[in-house]
Amino acid sequence: MLDLTIAIPARNEERNLAVCLQAVGSDFSQRVVVIDSVSTDGTAEVACRHDAEVIEFRWDGHFPKKRNWFLRNHTPSTEWVLFLDADEILTPAAKREIAATLPGSSYQGFLLSYTNYFLGRRLRGGYPLRKLALFRVGEVEYECIEEDHWSQCDMEVHEYPLVSGSVGLIRSRIDHRDLRGIDSYMRKHNEYAAWEAQRLFGHRHQPHASASWKPHQRLKYRLITSPWGGLAFFLGSFFLMGGWRDGGTGFAFCLLKAGYFTQIACRLRELEQQQALTTAR
Repeated sequence: MLDLTIAIPARNEERNLAVCLQAVGSDFSQRVVVIDSVSTDGTAEVACRHDAEVIEFRWDGHFPKKRNWFLRNHTPSTEWVLFLDADEILTPAAKREIAATLPGSSYQGFLLSYTNYFLGRRLRGGYPLRKLALFRVGEVEYECIEEDHWSQCDMEVHEYPLVSGSVGLIRSRIDHRDLRGIDSYMRKHNEYAAWEAQRLFGHRHQPHASASWKPHQRLKYRLITSPWGGLAFFLGSFFLMGGWRDGGTGFAFCLLKAGYFTQIACRLRELEQQQALTTAR
């Protein structure tokens, strides 16, 4: 077994979690933990059936959120930790590459590569999805963003992991495959858009808060604060990055993502208008 803890943050993930844990298996990592946000479905029961440890998390609306809370209060005894979402499925190729790469590695963390699925179909085109989710224990934490109850996102979703050392890349892809349907997809992205807008609103009035942003973060936020950001994403994803290869499904996926970025810009403008009205009174 790898000197690795796999930590799976979850909230009402009964449908996805079984497939996720089956793919992890029982002989890949030393420890598998499900960090459960007091789910009201069978999430905890599914975890127990697959011999995963369950840790209950109750968010108080302030820093730290779920991943940082786990790292600080239940620090893994293994050398490495991999944060895996319940809708992410470790493929045999990804497991082989991770197993071959971690022993003796000099990196502090690894970017992971993902394959998106939408409406039950594997997408071949669109922007490549990568994120830093595998790193040495004690070397990385996620950004500290004090929310003071202004969102319901109890897990770090778009907070970026802060790492001081070098970062490698696992090229074999993990399947990103949410089995909960389009309603869940829409609700999730509405929540994310509200969070992103509130975060950007706060940063505009506290410029120092963005001092630690990476170049790709600065580019991302420059685009999504523009009313044309959604259109730019659609053109890039569908035409330049080959979303057209997935036909109607690819068109719908790129269009919904473009709508998500447009929604962030609109929400941000609304927050600024509300503040202007309050100031004028």
